[in-house]
Amino acid sequence: MSDIRVLDPHVADLIAAGEVVERPASVAKELMENAIDAGASTVTVEIARGGLTFLRVADDGCGIPAGQLKTAFLRHATSKLRTEHDLEAIGTLGFRGEALAAIAAVSRVEVLTRTAGAPLGASLSLEGGVAGAVEEAGCPQGTTMVVRDLFFNTPARLKFMKKDAAEGAAVFATVQRVALSHPEVSVKFIRDGRQELLTPGDGQLQSAVYAVLGRELALGFRPVRSTGEEMSVTGFASLPACCRGSRNWQFFFVNGRQVKSKLMAAALEEAYQNQKMVGKFPACVLHLETRLSAVDVNVHPAKTEVKFGNERQVFSAVYYAVKSALEGDRSHPSATLAPQPAVRPQGAPAQAEAPAAVRATPQPPRRAPVVSAPGVLHVHDNTYQPPRQSPPPPQWRVSAPSPVRPEARPAPRTPESPRPAPAVEEAAPQEPAPRAVRQEPEEPAPLLPQEPDWRLAGEVLHTYIIVEQGDTIFFIDKHAAHERMNFDRMKAEGYDPMAQTLLTPAVCRLSAPEQAALLAHRALLEEFGFEVDELGQDLAVRQAPFDVEVEDIPSTLEEIAQKLLTSGSADPAAARDELLHTMACKAAIKGGWRTSPQELEQVARAVMSGQVKYCPHGRPVAIQLTRKELEKQFKRT
Repeated sequence: MSDIRVLDPHVADLIAAGEVVERPASVAKELMENAIDAGASTVTVEIARGGLTFLRVADDGCGIPAGQLKTAFLRHATSKLRTEHDLEAIGTLGFRGEALAAIAAVSRVEVLTRTAGAPLGASLSLEGGVAGAVEEAGCPQGTTMVVRDLFFNTPARLKFMKKDAAEGAAVFATVQRVALSHPEVSVKFIRDGRQELLTPGDGQLQSAVYAVLGRELALGFRPVRSTGEEMSVTGFASLPACCRGSRNWQFFFVNGRQVKSKLMAAALEEAYQNQKMVGKFPACVLHLETRLSAVDVNVHPAKTEVKFGNERQVFSAVYYAVKSALEGDRSHPSATLAPQPAVRPQGAPAQAEAPAAVRATPQPPRRAPVVSAPGVLHVHDNTYQPPRQSPPPPQWRVSAPSPVRPEARPAPRTPESPRPAPAVEEAAPQEPAPRAVRQEPEEPAPLLPQEPDWRLAGEVLHTYIIVEQGDTIFFIDKHAAHERMNFDRMKAEGYDPMAQTLLTPAVCRLSAPEQAALLAHRALLEEFGFEVDELGQDLAVRQAPFDVEVEDIPSTLEEIAQKLLTSGSADPAAARDELLHTMACKAAIKGGWRTSPQELEQVARAVMSGQVKYCPHGRPVAIQLTRKELEKQFKRT
């Protein structure tokens, strides 16, 4: 065993910095929190090349006195704590005194600051944690921090950084969360010289939500407000119909601090039970205010997790606040009876009287799939018209095999049958030849396969195909099975989508990580028929595959982005398979839709022949139930 010794202070600083500064987004978070603690009303964040080479945070807060500027960059230097009792009720975002020291240890920092009463400001430069001299400088009140060449002296950390687009998206996501946590602060974000976010800072959470999350999501929110003796919950939660495909749109704040809380997320989703679609997640911006001593914020180096003194109380507060907001919503269509017409007195002139009727918001017709290409099932609306004004491809249908009519031949003669008249003059009588065995002509081979040993019994719930084979009954998930059929075909033959240019680009608002993932795979998206352009916080889709309806484009891109983020995005082959999964799903017949018997039979043939066993995600496409198992349910055994 080697000798035990104390680490060199510089090495210790680098290790400590790794706990606080993980990427450029960590730097932006710490500097923005310091600005808010300093009482700033405006905060500007500017980055270049993802924030690795340049990151600037400027505020109009109280500033740092020139005599304390160097001290601010020492470890455990803070103006927010004095005694151990202060740890029991922390009301500021920063308090550890590690942020500036950690950032300076792994970058080149320039700081410019001036307090309210000082005639001049002060400037300081640091490189790798080593500070230069403090100099006088002219500057406005507040503090400006410029961080350059992050991790220049820790190449081991630098090599794990992602592409500039991904790192920049992470910084943007951090800025968005801070803007939602403090709507009274006007937040501006500039990336590579282009402004992408500006919040009004009017103190209204709704204004911040509109600026950060966009008009579409903001209109799908409903206000949440619940106040108790020890805590209150305010903010916004999405309507069940406006839930999203991931949890990226869930924002939780405790006493103005953005946190990751599984407890609050569980309470939120519990409030949506039996209201939202399967696979969708509610979006929210929820602020929980409680006593400072009821929450411990000192459980994580980056201060992103907290511990509650009474978790049951927090769960109940969030659950009932959201539940009340959903139950109090009056935006759902309701049926009302029209008033009965007045009775016409005898002798009065006749008037047209309409009978009482139930008035309700009309529902869109259920779309039904149609067969539109040999061997391929496409889904379109229930008008049964050729899609997109293009000439309809030749249709086909699968039917049960029918016997082929054999060649016509004369019926066998019987003793009572008269001899048919000869068509030509009979030849002269000859000696009778030996009687030969008559050879029947061979039956021609049938053109269609023989009748299968299973029977298509029907469909239930417009989702599951029922097939009977001997004493076994099969239940087939028609969507999952057809999705696998499409996926195998696309992978074997290559996916050459029929893309269509949109007259009006579809604008999609995705989360910052999702947008970065799509832009990083823009070439792959083009192979699958999507043409997207970056439009600030949005994506403008100018071209999409024919299989994807225009209204489904945002959800499709969101699904693709989630798959790229969670699995195989670094491997081009894996990323291509993820897109194939999505496109195969979009082109498949859907559960809940009416399907023609011919389509049901084609799917059943693929499953019963063993060609299809699992969907692209690994789920089984069929389950079976034997006669014995069924009779057991009826107590017949």
